[in-house]
Amino acid sequence: MDTLYAVVISAPNFFKISAVGNETTTEEPWRSALLSECFSCYLVYPDWASYELGVFVCLNCSGIHRSLSSRVKSIRLDFWEDKLVQFMKSSGNANAQALYEKAVPPYYYRPQQHDCNVLREQWIRAKYERKEFTGETKYPPVSYSTGFYEGMLWKKGKENTQFLKRKFVLSEREFTLTYYNKENSKGPKAVIAIKDLNATFQPQKIGHPHGLQFTFQDNDHTRNLYVYHESAEEIVTWYNAIRAARYAYLKTAYPTGTDEELIPKITRNYLKEGYMEKTGPLQKEPFRKRWFILDSQNRKLFYFKEQLDAEELGVIFIGTESNGYSVKECVPKHARGNKWTCGVSVETPERQFVFMCEQEREQREWLEALRKVMSRPMAPQDYTSEHDFTILFIVNGTEAAVSPKSATVFFFSRKA
Repeated sequence: MDTLYAVVISAPNFFKISAVGNETTTEEPWRSALLSECFSCYLVYPDWASYELGVFVCLNCSGIHRSLSSRVKSIRLDFWEDKLVQFMKSSGNANAQALYEKAVPPYYYRPQQHDCNVLREQWIRAKYERKEFTGETKYPPVSYSTGFYEGMLWKKGKENTQFLKRKFVLSEREFTLTYYNKENSKGPKAVIAIKDLNATFQPQKIGHPHGLQFTFQDNDHTRNLYVYHESAEEIVTWYNAIRAARYAYLKTAYPTGTDEELIPKITRNYLKEGYMEKTGPLQKEPFRKRWFILDSQNRKLFYFKEQLDAEELGVIFIGTESNGYSVKECVPKHARGNKWTCGVSVETPERQFVFMCEQEREQREWLEALRKVMSRPMAPQDYTSEHDFTILFIVNGTEAAVSPKSATVFFFSRKA
């Protein structure tokens, strides 16, 4: 008859398994669980296990495994029969990784604990259901690995909130993502260069669990497209197909770059997003509510009128403290119309920007995020970006700047 085991854990480094009804104790395999990471999202100290696959997972990922009919138990709360303890002892994350993650492409996104549910679920399905990474030859090959992908996505209109079906075509050979207003359109609506393309999941922002945001350069503006697909597998396939094309581009553009250097540049999540109130350069203009996005990789703080706007109203370069940039709490004295009271002041070599947050928690998060960017040394290309945003002086509320290409002074007006 199997022995039943009760697991007692009071801290990550103190645990025991007591056989019910006798004095037997053992430490394995739970020591390896508590000193490892979740096999699906890499959260430390996983306290659940799939005793069908022999892997340790966190609470959130255990729910996904259960939804896929994989049998799971809590290490902390459930009783474990002797045969299951022995199975977990002979299995574990390292053995499962050697089998299920033997051939994960370098560009394929491995979800982390903070990533949205659709990414984590499809990562689990790709490993265990579809067995995409076992190293066996797939025919037909998985769609994201072919260098060409096309299909229909629901896309938000530029000037309205309506989502309409649009045809998208991704070409790794041409390094482009093209979309058409209709499936049989003769010409494209837009051709987006892979060079400037970023993709990030935004389910809450877009209002759909499979919501994906494309960001790219459109002349002198940063442009956003918001899309989704009803199928979770399809939208994640699009995401990894774009990552595959981006990886191929980076390998071409930087032939001596290592995977360690290039993979973080394929796509990125933004460090911080949210509403703040903003005043103008003289700090006497009325405060206006704006949606801000902090892109830490490019050291840029974008602001939009609304969170789903296609184009930004303005962009602020975030340099380092040694180059004259700083951020601190503030209370504006002269500006009018602000409804929020938690101030953030960003100092640049040219001017001071004043923002207001609704709550102290948001103020702390923005201060922490901006300080994190300012504390990171600038790369050579960052100095070029900084020069693009240099403001020389202000005349009657209008900012004057130098074009780095023409070296001529021009005037422009940015909405507050």
